[in-house]
Amino acid sequence: MAKCRYYRSGSGGRRKAAQLLAAAVCAASCCLAPPRGAQAEQADLAELVGELLRDPDKEMRALALEQIRAEAPGAELTQRFAALLPQLDEAGQTALLGALAARGDAAARPAIRELLEASERPSVRGAAAEALGRLGDVSDCDRLIELLRTGDESQRAAARGALVQLRGSAVGDAIAAASAEAAVDVRVTLIEILAERRAAGVAATLLAGAVDRQPKVRGASMAALAALADGDQLAGMLRGVLAAAEGPERTTAEKAVMRACERLNAAEDRSAPLLRALVDFPLEERRTLLPAVGRVGGASARAAIEAAIDDADPEMHAAGVRALTNWPDATAAARLLELVAHDPDEQHRIAALRAVLRIAPVADGRTDAEKLALLREAIVLCQRDEERLLGLQRAVAIRSPATLEWAATYLDDAACAQEACLTIVELAHHRNLRESSKDAFDAALRRVLEISRDEVVRERARRYLANQTWVRPKPR
Repeated sequence: MAKCRYYRSGSGGRRKAAQLLAAAVCAASCCLAPPRGAQAEQADLAELVGELLRDPDKEMRALALEQIRAEAPGAELTQRFAALLPQLDEAGQTALLGALAARGDAAARPAIRELLEASERPSVRGAAAEALGRLGDVSDCDRLIELLRTGDESQRAAARGALVQLRGSAVGDAIAAASAEAAVDVRVTLIEILAERRAAGVAATLLAGAVDRQPKVRGASMAALAALADGDQLAGMLRGVLAAAEGPERTTAEKAVMRACERLNAAEDRSAPLLRALVDFPLEERRTLLPAVGRVGGASARAAIEAAIDDADPEMHAAGVRALTNWPDATAAARLLELVAHDPDEQHRIAALRAVLRIAPVADGRTDAEKLALLREAIVLCQRDEERLLGLQRAVAIRSPATLEWAATYLDDAACAQEACLTIVELAHHRNLRESSKDAFDAALRRVLEISRDEVVRERARRYLANQTWVRPKPR
């Protein structure tokens, strides 16, 4: 194919470029029998594509990129296109890297690796990392992990995405091995990557992380195990619960165990494997772990918890109460209300009452009327404003006109009026509910305007009265 120069001005230049590309692709792909030979035609095509990539006209560049992505197959052409990388400016390099990644031909990998090593431009390094995610293999892990450690925010994001995408079962093993020697923040990210990859065969790494001395590593490992652990690893997850600091970290660790059991055991008695794992722990540790069992639920868990509550040992009784207050649905409500009425320990009574307020609106097959009835029964037992306010907060999940009517009764309660205002506007946020009882909502929203001291709540009330929407701000 004789070399020819197109010209850029107007649609005629674009048509000429397209015609030249079409002819060059046809020849380079050996659909014709060019007298100059396939290699020469491929060189001409690569040169023409390079010219278009350097052209200031974005349509010309787009034309060239489309050829690279989909229109000119073959490993030799891939290598020729990749060889254009050093000839381009920053924008051209990032665009070409994206097109080579979309092309999906690993023949471009050596040139991409070389550019990643040589370039000092953050955007180019990030684009090269992204391309390696599509085209690379386990041998690229070390370089991507290094970029995860040393790159700026955008490069770290690109390296992370690439490590998630890299194909091959050996990649998970390489990431797990690297995590053992990494600094804390990088180690946490690598553990998160293992979870995103759903990597098999990395349980030892995650179980070790679950009992690490660094809280961040423990948290990331337990979260990964929630997604990846099998039944044989539940005992290791329980050790992670024991290693977690009391308070929010332990609560999060217990919830990771709960998620793992939900994933592994769809059957009703999903706590049975967990209780089998618990048998080998000493009594003191079993007491500590019983609240984690309560989060899982199931018939076996309920039996074990009832036995603990009935135990004469005060510490075992306390562990049983804590476990029942973690129960995931309203099937424990009646027993919790018994504890509210009869447990001799005030803190146990308060915890049981708060548990009822928590589970009252949980979606578990009950009707809205049944949920509200349980919430009202519990709130009548409240002796402190803290629990009454919690009940009003939980009411927003029961979206019914009856809930509005009930919440409005607290507008005249000085201690609860502000929370009641928020509950009312939260219910009014749902247009269908609001319109189903328009008069009742309008009356309640007018009271909110009179009572609320929160300007956001007042603005929401004004907008709902005018049948307008309100967009909830995104969390920061």
